[in-house]
Amino acid sequence: MAKLTTKARNKLPKSEFGEPGSRKYPMPDKAHARNAKARASQMVKRGKLSKSEKSKIDSKANKILGHKTLSGMRK
Repeated sequence: MAKLTTKARNKLPKSEFGEPGSRKYPMPDKAHARNAKARASQMVKRGKLSKSEKSKIDSKANKILGHKTLSGMRK
């Protein structure tokens, strides 16, 4: 995964974050999208993130990763 510097992270539009309001879980590329899904899972297990918030992060990451989520398709 490419390093995301503070300067580059600050330049990202809110739309490239899993949680745009708080600018958490940046997803400028596929590697960061995979990482966001993993970190969100960890936060749910710790009780610091709700399942609905994780679902939103996963959905956004899946779009970036090109995963289809329609019935019968892989997630």
